[in-house]
Amino acid sequence: MSDVSQGAGWWQASDGKWYAPEQQPNDPSPAPPPAAGSPGGPSGAVPSPGVSLPPFSFDIKRLSLAERITGAGTLLLFISLFLPWFTYSFGPVSVSVDGLWHAWMYLVLILCLAILAYLVARAGFSEMPFKLPMAGEQLLLIATGVNAVLSILNFLFKPGGIGFSGIGWGFGAFVGLAASIVAVAPLAVPAIKARRH
Repeated sequence: MSDVSQGAGWWQASDGKWYAPEQQPNDPSPAPPPAAGSPGGPSGAVPSPGVSLPPFSFDIKRLSLAERITGAGTLLLFISLFLPWFTYSFGPVSVSVDGLWHAWMYLVLILCLAILAYLVARAGFSEMPFKLPMAGEQLLLIATGVNAVLSILNFLFKPGGIGFSGIGWGFGAFVGLAASIVAVAPLAVPAIKARRH
């Protein structure tokens, strides 16, 4: 033991004294504690693994027949919103407006996107990555029911009001009306039958 190093191999202990190489202890000195704020330190939190989504693998067979029909009808209704719903001819000039003429049809547009997103998620995930407030069939029935009612109203209330002459229906109006009924029918018919029993 010395107050100063005596050459190679001499080591300094925690008491500030220098010791010969043969006096080196066999057990390693404990590692210093982690610094404050570092992961695992006194005020640092250990990072937790993130929540991961189940793997996505699109399989149409995960959807029931009713959901497939609803999906096809909803997709057709969505496309029809951008087709001519109403036409007006005066002389050689003819003009038309699409299915979004009435502002409430933007709700139909949003519901179509929500329905299609839900069905893609149902077909893509073996287990849904999010929780729904009610059964999926009920949500689909409500959404497609609202779409059907608004599409029927859109069909009946032509620009200019009922009875306004000169305005006719375009191709998109018939496609949209039929598509909205096709989308809701496979969900509404079983629900109506179940209520009767």
